[in-house]
Formats: sequence, C-alpha cells, structure tokens
Amino acid sequence: MLQLNIEAQEYYNDDTGMFINIPACTLQLEHSLVSISKWEMKWGKAFLGKQEKTPEELFDYVRCMTLNEDVNPIVYSGISKTNMKKITDYIEARMSATYVGSRGDEGGSGDTVTSELIYYWMTALQIPFECQYWHLNRLLTLIQICNIKNNPNKNKMSRSDILRRNSALNAQRRAKYHTRG
Repeated sequence: MLQLNIEAQEYYNDDTGMFINIPACTLQLEHSLVSISKWEMKWGKAFLGKQEKTPEELFDYVRCMTLNEDVNPIVYSGISKTNMKKITDYIEARMSATYVGSRGDEGGSGDTVTSELIYYWMTALQIPFECQYWHLNRLLTLIQICNIKNNPNKNKMSRSDILRRNSALNAQRRAKYHTRG
C-alpha cells in the first residue's frame, strides 16, 4: 500500500472566479486487480493495454486505487507531479523477490490482458480470491510461477539451447573483462 500525503492548498479558478481550498489528506492507495476492475468498468477498455491513457484516465485510476472512504473529490486536484511520480514508481515496482525469466523464443498469447482474464487465470490456477487485493505485479508473478510449476517440461531447455546460452554468456564476460578465456 502507498500512503500519499496531500498538503492543504488554495488556488484560484479562472472559470468561476473563486478560490478553491484543497484540504490536507492522506490517501491510502493500492494498485490491485480490484482497482483495475473498477477502472475498466468505468472506461470500458483494458488498463494494461498498449493504448496510452489520458491525464483524466490516469487521475481516475488514482481514485480507483484509493482505499479511504468518503474522500472529498477536490483532494485529487491537489496531487502534485512529485506525488504522481511516487504513484508511478509504486505501480511499476516488482513487489516480489522472485524473478521469472523468459527464454525469448516464447511469444505471448496475443490476448489483451483485462481484469476478467486475470480473474480467469486465478480461477484456473486455483489462486484464492483474497489475492485480488495484492499489488498487481505480485499477483502476476504468482500467476507466472503457477504456470511454470504446472508445466515443468515446457520450460526445460534443450542441451543445444543451454550450450548456445552459455557460449553467449562467456563471450559477454570475455568482452567485459578483456580476457581471452
């Protein structure tokens, strides 16, 4: 969970000719499957899709991430660039010590990843629904691990693949350390 402190602010609205007071607030945010589901329900498109999001869509995702109840909507106007950087860093964080590598020759399924697809994966892999509240990257790592463990033979490298990989790694090390062998 990310706690974001919004400082009290006052600014002038040129359209209404009035001053607007933004109260101080601490937002508790969670980048989770539940948050993405709320956002996709409103916007009708995949959050994890390749299509770029507008500033309005991004700010609305912050609303969907908010765990606090009864937050004054004007508080979201007080989110600064520094706060948005913290939010972006939090969303992009791995949130796991596990690293799942890719062999590079395996392509994705081509499916657009939506919240419903992730719920399907959870159901198919018998992942408990409490995990929908986890940080999304942690949940996706768990799904990857379940897939790997359920298909162990699919992920084994052939002898020639291992030799080719080791040869490439040795060449990189020789170049890095300026040695001949």
